[in-house]
Amino acid sequence: MNTHGSNDPLVEVAALGSDSRYRLVRFKGHGWEPVDRQEFRAEAARLFPGVDLEDSEQVEWQDHPWEWPNWHPGEA
Repeated sequence: MNTHGSNDPLVEVAALGSDSRYRLVRFKGHGWEPVDRQEFRAEAARLFPGVDLEDSEQVEWQDHPWEWPNWHPGEA
């Protein structure tokens, strides 16, 4: 939970879905987009150099922090 008043977190991660390889993520100033684990780290670092992905005030997870859907290459 963000404790800095009305400031939004830099990154919001939507609830875990069971039918996809992605999680929906909103980077501050951008819309929601589906990203996988590697894209999440890379895009956060690109948009917000120095972001602390472990800081709950900077990154808000709706559920299951750091969990991603089970997906294997070749699956639809």
